Amino acid sequence: MRYHSSYQRPQRRSVLFTAPGLVIGALTVGAAGGMTASDLIASLSGGTSGTCRIKGNISITGERIFHAPGQRYYSQTKISSNYGERWFCSEFEAWAAGWRKSKV
Repeated sequence: MRYHSSYQRPQRRSVLFTAPGLVIGALTVGAAGGMTASDLIASLSGGTSGTCRIKGNISITGERIFHAPGQRYYSQTKISSNYGERWFCSEFEAWAAGWRKSKV
């Protein structure tokens, strides 16, 4: 199949997480990201209750980073659901949704 020279196919990125005896896969479609199947599953169990204290923040470059209590910038990190940021109830839930842990 031939495409017009200015047409670019969307990138597809596959993410695979493993744990002993468990494999979880997700597929992100599009160069800019978008909601993955694991994002949808995580959002169904997520929320802002007292047990969901992990902050899912989106950086200015669009990188999805989560901050756990006790990390350096946890208290300064604000969550804005308007920008796709959200709360997670566990680090595993954040990893499964395709977010990475803050390095500091």
